[in-house]
Amino acid sequence: MRFRAAPHDGRHHAYRFDDEQRRARLGRRHLLVPSMRTTSAVAVAGALVALHATDPATVHLSVCARLVTPEVGTVEQALHEDVSPVRLLSLRNTLFTMSTDVAPAVDASNARAVAAKERQRLLKHLQEDGTGLAERWLAETEQQTLVTLTTRGRATGSELSAALPARRTKITIFPGPKQETVQGIASRVIQVLAADERIRRDRPRGSWTSSQFRRTTAEPWSASDPAEARTEVARRWLHSYGPATEDDLKWWTGWGIRETRAALVAVGAEEVLLDSGAVGWVVPGDLLTESSPEPWAAPLPGLDPSAMGWAVRGFHLPADHRAALFDRAGNIGPTVWWNGGTVGGWAQRADGELVWRLLPDVGGGQAPQLIEAEAARFSAGVGGARITPRFRTPLERELVV
Repeated sequence: MRFRAAPHDGRHHAYRFDDEQRRARLGRRHLLVPSMRTTSAVAVAGALVALHATDPATVHLSVCARLVTPEVGTVEQALHEDVSPVRLLSLRNTLFTMSTDVAPAVDASNARAVAAKERQRLLKHLQEDGTGLAERWLAETEQQTLVTLTTRGRATGSELSAALPARRTKITIFPGPKQETVQGIASRVIQVLAADERIRRDRPRGSWTSSQFRRTTAEPWSASDPAEARTEVARRWLHSYGPATEDDLKWWTGWGIRETRAALVAVGAEEVLLDSGAVGWVVPGDLLTESSPEPWAAPLPGLDPSAMGWAVRGFHLPADHRAALFDRAGNIGPTVWWNGGTVGGWAQRADGELVWRLLPDVGGGQAPQLIEAEAARFSAGVGGARITPRFRTPLERELVV
């Protein structure tokens, strides 16, 4: 790593972080370098701040990629027996899994506002439907749901619907000739209760790749100051993903520009210059040179935090790879990494075989052997499970044929 003074911009001098140093940090701080791997799912969640949980398999695979010995059972124990990490509908109105250390800050900085919007949206649909349903009906139905869950211990959404006749009620969403949809209210009530953290996901029915979760009761996190919470989230995120830009932090959290800038100021973030010419930020004092780590490779799942951690990913992802690795909504699929760069994608065929394609020429040195070794380690960790990403990309579809 070479630090040097940036050209004077009329304000002050800044250190420059080149892309090579950013990739070295990513490998170490995201626990992808073999010497940095851990034995704890909670430690993985802490290192990455939050794990995407929209696709149930992503959490398990993201953790396993960073364990000394990848075992899905380790993740299952943490999620369902220890209940740490925990899931929150929070950042960017998306489901994430995080350690109990960071969850209160994410709750106050994001999840409370998300929950309020979810409730307002449902009440609006109930009122527009004209069936006479309103806040009182929703409150009574929620209470019935919680009593039923307390009595049963856990239940799926369909089991709750069967136990609560009122939950079979249907409402009309977006009334009108073009977008009108009739929807059962059961899933919407569950979503509101989950957003309010009064219920949580328990073990799924079937395997760990299943999306049909049982539900059980939960306790919301204690309220705390949103501004202080944003400062804590920003500090943790910058340590894991910095140097990064203001736009990166704004995108990752889903905050407004005013909240993002206030959090950077409160953290005392230090300004640096990136290879792209953009201004980046790091936590105070985080300017030390890091030597290049040992060579490393990794197959990472779709939506993995190392791939989705920034709005602008050019330092690890060449622009001409995006068409193959992203779906139309901007979700990244399964990727292959080499020394901090995204170099290809992978898929699992119907017979369980893991196949991959490298997009650039990575040379004939250690890369092919290490990638193959990591693919074998990955296959052993998932124990023969069949994994199909929820968000499928052009390259992943090509590989399974």
